[in-house]
Amino acid sequence: MDTPIIAEEATEETQDAQSEDGGAHAFGFTSIDGKPLPLARYAGKAVLVVNTASRCGFTGQYRGLQALWEAYRDRGLVVLGVPSNDFGGQEPGTEAEIRAFCSEDFGVDFPLTAKTAVRGPEAHPFYRWARAEAGGLAAPKWNFHKYLIAPDGRLAAWFYSWTTPSAERLRRAVEAALEEAEA
Repeated sequence: MDTPIIAEEATEETQDAQSEDGGAHAFGFTSIDGKPLPLARYAGKAVLVVNTASRCGFTGQYRGLQALWEAYRDRGLVVLGVPSNDFGGQEPGTEAEIRAFCSEDFGVDFPLTAKTAVRGPEAHPFYRWARAEAGGLAAPKWNFHKYLIAPDGRLAAWFYSWTTPSAERLRRAVEAALEEAEA
C-alpha cells in the first residue's frame, strides 16, 4: 500500500520520545559538503527527506524532486536528498561525484547530505526514529523512499519509492504541511 502513515498513529513510547526531543528536529546530518546540517534549521518548514541513489531505476525522480522544490520552496518546503548505498550498491560514488551528478544531470540545487546508511543497525538515527514513529512498514525498502516532516518536527507522512514527486497524494500531503507552516 502507498498510503501515508500519519505520526498520530505512533505508539505511546515514540510519542513520549518525540515530545522530549523535538521529533525530527532533534536530528542532524552531515551535508554533502561535510558541514553540520541540523534538521532544527528547518523548524517551521515542511521537509521531504528522500534517500537517493544515482544508479537506480528511480533516479529520474531527481527531476520531480527538483520541480517540487522549485514549486514550493517559497512557501516553506525543503527537499532534502540523502544519498545512500544501502540498496543494490546503487550509490557507489563519492560525495563530490554525487553532487556533480545531481547538479549536472538533473539541475538539483536542493540540499543533499553526505552518503548515509538508512537501514539496518547502521541506519542514521533519523531513520531509526522515523521507523519507530510509523512502524516497520515505513522503513525504506529501496531508494527514493520519502518521509514528510511537519513544521513542528512530527512525522506527517511517508511514501514508498514508487510514489513520484508529482503524485497527487504526495502533493496533497506537502500542501497540508505547508498550510500548517503558514497558519
